[in-house]
Amino acid sequence: MAANNSQNGWNEYSKLVIAELERLNDGITNLNVEIQDLKREIAEMKVKEDFAKELWRWKQAIDEVASPTQLDQTVKDVTELKTFKTQAITVWIVVQTLFGMALALMKWWK
Repeated sequence: MAANNSQNGWNEYSKLVIAELERLNDGITNLNVEIQDLKREIAEMKVKEDFAKELWRWKQAIDEVASPTQLDQTVKDVTELKTFKTQAITVWIVVQTLFGMALALMKWWK
């Protein structure tokens, strides 16, 4: 009977050990899944970081060419030049028309 008791004790103990090993295995599996998710998130963050760095490099290159205030001033200057061009052409046409009329009147008075 003592051998049977020690055998029953070992059976119970082995069941507990197996149950604990299965629980640990499930925990390790869950940790592996979480690690894979973290690796994926880290990879996504690296892609975003690389994009941000590239965007920063592009901004630095643009700032070397012209700052935003310089670009704004350039746009204003171009607008002023377009207005001036329109006014100059209009004045030129009016002067040419008046000159032509003056020549016509001079020929008519002769």
